[in-house]
Amino acid sequence: MIHLANPDISEEAKARVEEVLDSGMIADGPEVRTFEDEFSGRCSAEHGVATSNGTTALKTALHALGIGEGDRVLTTPFSFVASANAIRHTGADPVFADIDSHTFNLDVESARSAVEDTSIDAILIVHLYGLPAAMDEFQDLAEELEVPLIEDAAQAHGAMYNDQPVGSFGDVACFSFYPTKNMTTGEGGMIVTDRADIATAARSHINHGRTRNGGSYTHAEVGHNHRMTSVAAVIGQEQLDRLSELNQVRRANAEQLSDGLADTGLTTPVEPDDARHVYHQYTVRVDDRDALQQHLNDVGIDTGVYYPVCVHEQPVYSDITHTAPAAEQASQEVLSLPVHSGLSENDIDRIVTEVIDYGRE
Repeated sequence: MIHLANPDISEEAKARVEEVLDSGMIADGPEVRTFEDEFSGRCSAEHGVATSNGTTALKTALHALGIGEGDRVLTTPFSFVASANAIRHTGADPVFADIDSHTFNLDVESARSAVEDTSIDAILIVHLYGLPAAMDEFQDLAEELEVPLIEDAAQAHGAMYNDQPVGSFGDVACFSFYPTKNMTTGEGGMIVTDRADIATAARSHINHGRTRNGGSYTHAEVGHNHRMTSVAAVIGQEQLDRLSELNQVRRANAEQLSDGLADTGLTTPVEPDDARHVYHQYTVRVDDRDALQQHLNDVGIDTGVYYPVCVHEQPVYSDITHTAPAAEQASQEVLSLPVHSGLSENDIDRIVTEVIDYGRE
């Protein structure tokens, strides 16, 4: 079976986990602070705040920005539901636009049209599948509207836009370290920002609202326990050390797939000149998506559909009336093929061969 994801945990990472376990300090220890510094530095950001997962990172970042009851946050309808759920968790409401049908990211013209009809209090961009959104345009839009810009970079570790790392464009950015991501801590998340006020508010919120100046049992708000463990942090440090290498393998695998699939009728991923894709997912478009997926599954090739239902069409968002034609069409056509760093050239040749053979049937 060729799996869609294959977390690559090295022997060094396993040894570092054992060291932490033997130390007896396995919760929110110095390893977490080191990981925060190293990861935020990789994003060219001043501050890093490690969290328990990507969703808590998003929710905490929004809270730290002061987003709450009655606020409205512009975002994409084509993403994992956590992007919108984090907005709802603060008491705010998502405002959906539509996507660019080529990149799958939020379309700036659609976003402009959406904000003509309603006021918004923030913009939450998603760098979907590992491809950066058009950040210069969204920075301009956020500046025009005088609202904060949040980057959901859960799928884009190491991606670049205009030679600048994602995570360095918005007021705050959030990452996920779920096992299927380009780098993992098992579970975990990270907030990065240049704003000290956001970092301070986030650190308090994830630690039961504690204040550093008031002592460990002085609480300024009703916070949460969204902290990262030291066990997760040492895995993350080792993964971060190898991120460039792992991403380069993904990019090479993606190139091999695109070359092989060039004449199959599938629409393969695009990489605009100003962006560096890191291929969290290698996502194609195909009219008979379900049939191709079944064929590949039958021959032992795992695939995924990200996402079969747009966020605004989810039952939990039935109170929102919205149409997004590009996103809705994409949800019927997208199929993600294996692209992870554990694939061999033979694996990729087999994927290509099976897609070609399916087209001949």
